[in-house]
Amino acid sequence: MTSVELDPEDAKLVTLARSARARNGAAEGAAVRDDIGRTYAATTVALPSLSLTALQAAVAAAVSSGAQRLEAAAVVSDATEVDADSAAALADLGVKAAISADSSGAVRS
Repeated sequence: MTSVELDPEDAKLVTLARSARARNGAAEGAAVRDDIGRTYAATTVALPSLSLTALQAAVAAAVSSGAQRLEAAAVVSDATEVDADSAAALADLGVKAAISADSSGAVRS
């Protein structure tokens, strides 16, 4: 794995995603930034009646707060790829791909 240098605003997303994941002991943490700079962090939701990936939950938090476009997204997970449903939620708001990092915050290239 190569070291990837992020701009400070994108590095902040990774930090927020890591913090959310650690705080909840969740499988995934995610953070998104909208087009005016507001950030939203979330973790995996696993209830009997509702299941969301961390990215889906972060997108939902952004949308429910009035965001109509996103600039960037990050996910911290042991998984090496973003699932199709999460990618689709990001694409709905204009993000082509999420920054992916492992639990230490190391960004995957």
